[in-house]
Amino acid sequence: MPAAAGINISELAGDRGVRECLQWFTREKQWINEIHLQLCRVPAPTFLEQDRAAWFQEQLRSLGWNTSIDRTGNVIAAQGEGPYVALSAHLDTVIAPRSKEDIYVDADGRFCGPGVSDNGAGLAALLAVARVWKNGARIPGLSGNLLLVANVGEEGEGNLLGMRQLCKQPPLGRPIEAFVVVDGANTDHITTRALGSRRFEIAFSGPGGHSWSDFGVGNPLHALCRAVAFFAETRIEGTPKSAVNVGLIEGGSSVNAIPQLARAKVDIRSESNEKMDELVDLLAAAVDRARDLENQRATGGKVTSKLKEIGSRPAAALPEDSAILQYVRAVDAHLGVRSHLDCSSTDANIPLSLGIPAIAIGAGGIGGGAHTTQEWFRPEGRDLGLKRIFLTLLLLLRSSPADATADSGTGK
Repeated sequence: MPAAAGINISELAGDRGVRECLQWFTREKQWINEIHLQLCRVPAPTFLEQDRAAWFQEQLRSLGWNTSIDRTGNVIAAQGEGPYVALSAHLDTVIAPRSKEDIYVDADGRFCGPGVSDNGAGLAALLAVARVWKNGARIPGLSGNLLLVANVGEEGEGNLLGMRQLCKQPPLGRPIEAFVVVDGANTDHITTRALGSRRFEIAFSGPGGHSWSDFGVGNPLHALCRAVAFFAETRIEGTPKSAVNVGLIEGGSSVNAIPQLARAKVDIRSESNEKMDELVDLLAAAVDRARDLENQRATGGKVTSKLKEIGSRPAAALPEDSAILQYVRAVDAHLGVRSHLDCSSTDANIPLSLGIPAIAIGAGGIGGGAHTTQEWFRPEGRDLGLKRIFLTLLLLLRSSPADATADSGTGK
C-alpha cells in the first residue's frame, strides 16, 4: 500500500507541538525577513561561496546546531545520527551584489537585488526551519533525523558539485534517504522530473597573423562561426522536449588580426539522456565539418579543434507512486496550495539519477527576475510555503526512511 495512504494531515497539524511550530512561521515573519536580507548581502557567486558559507555556519551554530563545512564547501547541520532526510538550499548565485546597498526593500515592500529569490528565499527557509526545529515544542513519533544542507555549486558551471559530494560521500558517513530541495520562492510547482543538460566548450586554434599579409592561413574564428551555424540548424521538435543554445563566443584581439584562438560555450538540454547523447554527436560532427571546411579553404597554416565537456547534469524522474510525492500532495491539499508537477534542472537531478527520492519546491512568497540585476522577491504569504516544507518533512520523518525509499519504486 502507498506510504501516504490514510495520512491525516489535519490530525498531524493539530498536534500541539506541530501547531506551535506552524504558528511560529507566521508570528516571526519579521525575523525571517531580516535574516533573508542579511544573507543576500553576503556575496556568493559560484565557486566563491566561502564567505556566505562561513556566515551561514555561524547562524546555524547560534541556533544550537552542530555544524561543519565539507571538502567542497557545503554547510552541514545534523540532528542526531542517520539515516537522514535532508532539507537543502544552494548557496551560490549567478550574479553577486557589488555592495550591500544592491540588496534593498523598495517602496512596495519588495526585496530587490541579485539572488533575493534564487536562492535567498530557499536559504531563508532553511534558517527558519533550523530555528523552529530547535526552539519549537518536542514533536513525538519521528523515526528519522533531519539534516540541513546549504550547498555550493548549483548554478551555471558549478555542475551541481555540492550535491554530487553529498550523494557520493554522505555527511558523517550516514545515508540520506530523501531530499527536499528548496530552490526559489513560488509554491505553484513540485519538480519531480530532472531536466538533463550537457555543456561544452568548443575551441579552434591556428597560427594567427595579420589580416592582410597573412591572409589565407586558417582562421579559428571563421571555423567557429561555421560550427555554430551548422549546429544551430539542428531540427529539434516533438518529444522528448530538448533545446540547444550557444551562450558565449569569444576570440581575437583586433579587427586587423587573424585570431589564434576562438571559443564558444554550448548548452544542450533534454528530458532524455539518450536524446542528449544524440545532440552531442551532432555537435561533434558540426565541429569536425567546420574544421575541415576551413582547412580546405586555407592556403597556409591550418586550424585544429577541441570539444571539451564542462558540465553534465543527468536527466531522471521520480515515480508517480513515490511516498515523498504523495506526502507533499497531501500537504498541498490540506493547505490549499495549487501546484503542478514540472521538469527543471535543480540539485534534485543528482539524487534522482541515483534512485534517491527527491523533490524541489519553492520556499514561499513570490519571486521573479532570476539571474538578473532586477531580481525581486515579495514576502507576503511566505509562511504558507514554510508550513508546506515543515509538514512534508514531518511526514517523511514520521515514516521509516527505508520504507519511503522502497515505496518510491526507485530501487537501484
